This record gives sequence, C-alpha cells and structure tokens, in this order.
Amino acid sequence: MKIGSMHLAFLLAAVFAMGGAAGFAQTDVALSLYGAFTPASNSSTIRQSPANSAGGLFEIRHIAKPWVGYEGTYSFNRANQSYVPLSYACPVSGVLPCSAPLTASVKADANEATADWIASVKLANLRPFALLGGGYVFNVPTGGQLASNKADKVVYVYGAGLDWGVLPHIGLRIQYRGNLYKAPDLSQIYTSSGKFTQTAEPMIGLYFRL
Repeated sequence: MKIGSMHLAFLLAAVFAMGGAAGFAQTDVALSLYGAFTPASNSSTIRQSPANSAGGLFEIRHIAKPWVGYEGTYSFNRANQSYVPLSYACPVSGVLPCSAPLTASVKADANEATADWIASVKLANLRPFALLGGGYVFNVPTGGQLASNKADKVVYVYGAGLDWGVLPHIGLRIQYRGNLYKAPDLSQIYTSSGKFTQTAEPMIGLYFRL
C-alpha cells in the first residue's frame, strides 16, 4: 500500500492541528484490512456499477478525554467502475438482431484521506467508539487507459467499532466505516450517474498504543 506525499501531508497536518488544539492523553497507530462494498447507482440514462474490492487503512488516533478524540486516516483500495447506458436504439424483435449496449469499464485506484472526530469510553480492556468526519477520495485510472479521467470527490465518513486491548500496548480493532460521496466520473465515453453513493467497509486490524 503506497501513501502519496500529498495524502500523507494532509493526514499529518489535520491530526496534529486538531490534537494540538485540544491536548491529548493517549495516542495510537493502527493498520486494518477491509472489504469495500458499493451498490450500483442509476440516473435517467446510465447505470454505474462499482466493483467490490479489498483494501487497507492506516490510522493515527489521539484520545484527549474519555468522550473526545481525533484521528487522521489514509486508505487504499481498487475502485473499478462500469458504465452502461439505460436507453439505446434496438431494431424490431425478429427482424434484426438486438445487441446489448456498449459497456465502458475503467480500472482505477481509490486513495482516501480523512480527518475524523472520535467519541469513546474505556470499559476494562475494551473501548467502544463512534466516529464522524470527512475528507477526499482520489480516484485515479490505472495503466494509462484511454478515454478515462481522474475524479477527486469530497467524502463524508461515519462509523463505529471496538478496541480490545490484548497486551498493554497492542490490541485488536474491529470497526465498520461508511463512506458517502458522489459517484466518480471516470469515463469519457459516458457521464457518471451523478448520484450520491455509499461504500460499506467492515474491517479488522491491529493498533499499537504509544
């Protein structure tokens, strides 16, 4: 998983700006693996179908008080898109063959950087938490594909999870994150659906408390 310098700079600047303003008592870093599941979205003319994929998430988290914390995240997953027109001319059945409409497929990577607010409470060696935040997702076609575009989108993030302390400084982090954003316009053949879409990301990982 590669972290671009621009994405890493955004992540670190956001976290340390918020952490410095609030003051924090606890810091951890975490790595998680997740599945990215996004439903198709339709406009009046196009059906846009993202492919499900696996990805990785890197987090820097600061807990300032029992109910107040902040984090910065960087994540990466494949984000291939297929575009199919919903209306097209078709000859009369039985006279001429009726072929399916042309599908435009774009192979792409999604790099996402966010800054999130964390609410949590410690119960023995467990820490349930909820999160809310936002950032950008950078959709980049791979392999120099023709008739394709980059698409950067604002993303809104929400979620909840549980930290389970296994050792004094190491634990298991289980969480669900939802990403809300506008469907990316990656193809020059068809426009995107233009609809808000949501990616569900169930994930599991390890954290190291500093």
